Amino acid sequence: MSNSPRPASPLSPDTPRLATLCVHGGEDRFKPCHSITDPVFFTATYTFPNTAAVLDYVEKKLPRDEYGRYSNPTERVLEQKLAAIEGGESAIAFATGMAAVTCYLMSKVRAGDEIVLFDECYHRSREFCTKVLGKFGVVTHQIPACDYEKMEAAINPRTKLLISESPTNPHLSVVDLERFAAIGKKHGVETMIDATLATPYNVRPLEYGVDCVLHSCTKYLGGHNDLLAGAVIGRREVLEPVRKLRGVMGVNLTSQSAYLLLRGLKTFELRMARHNQNGMALAQFLERHPRVEKVFYPGLPSHRDYEIARRTMRGFGGLVTFLVRDADAEATARIVDAVRIPHIGPSLGGAESLIEQPIFMSYHDFTMDQRRAVGILDNMIRVSCGLEDTEDLIADFAQALDH
Repeated sequence: MSNSPRPASPLSPDTPRLATLCVHGGEDRFKPCHSITDPVFFTATYTFPNTAAVLDYVEKKLPRDEYGRYSNPTERVLEQKLAAIEGGESAIAFATGMAAVTCYLMSKVRAGDEIVLFDECYHRSREFCTKVLGKFGVVTHQIPACDYEKMEAAINPRTKLLISESPTNPHLSVVDLERFAAIGKKHGVETMIDATLATPYNVRPLEYGVDCVLHSCTKYLGGHNDLLAGAVIGRREVLEPVRKLRGVMGVNLTSQSAYLLLRGLKTFELRMARHNQNGMALAQFLERHPRVEKVFYPGLPSHRDYEIARRTMRGFGGLVTFLVRDADAEATARIVDAVRIPHIGPSLGGAESLIEQPIFMSYHDFTMDQRRAVGILDNMIRVSCGLEDTEDLIADFAQALDH
């Protein structure tokens, strides 16, 4: 029998487990033209047979499509599957993860409102809050990650959102989701967790009372480094303003990308087991290696948030960050260049392992002081473990560290 946990409410207790939902969730059993996969609809416009049909659609809100910026049948199946996998009532798909972030934020705040977020959130998300929303009178408070006292102290009557990733990138701090959600409920503030690194395989924030979950589906959910996509998932009433704004902004997903994401989700449960396995094995190996100063991985007892991660997460993902002992940027780069399996590149969650130095990749335009302020050091390496053989990955890092 599978050890996969059943999804949380509002799905019924007899809902299939995760692996079955990945394959069948959100889909009709019998599809157009008797196909087993959902068709890809390449159309921008949908027609009506007569004016009466138009009025029925407009006045009765009949479930059909009108224009591609608002909906697409392939996209709709994807959204139903994402909601089923995450255990939410509704999901909205976007062209990218950043499109999901920005549309969600813009639908929730106006001039004079305030946002509180942990400072280890994705730097582009923080940049959008401070530099873009800030121009329109929205105030953002950045609080040290997982400092719940400071988060609660920053809340005032103008606060509209509490935001964090969990785990964070690249330090892999893990949020106490129950406490995070409770603070939001206590003060009547909506809570959102970017769970891209966790995925619904490892944790479902909605189970802990979080209002909305966000994913960059480009990563683990797509899983093959071949698409860009994002999604937000939660209760229908929470997402309704987000869906309306998406139709105005036109940041919805293409039908081709929706198809690729649907195909990737079929094997999501299987893939995540290997990502978790490789991440844990590499983290344990690195922690024992004399050339490694520190490893950031929530599955290690040495990690600050290990007890929270152990209590709330099924697995700990494929992302591993570590510091090279007594190394400057150049010495660290030599290790990155010496590996043979991972490719040097941004992103994570695909079949192929990736490696990067954050100071040169994601934070290249930051000053040294700005990088140090957010814990991005010269001797830091971030690894996204792919689906390769575990022993091959470890052997590769052994030779690179001994290079």
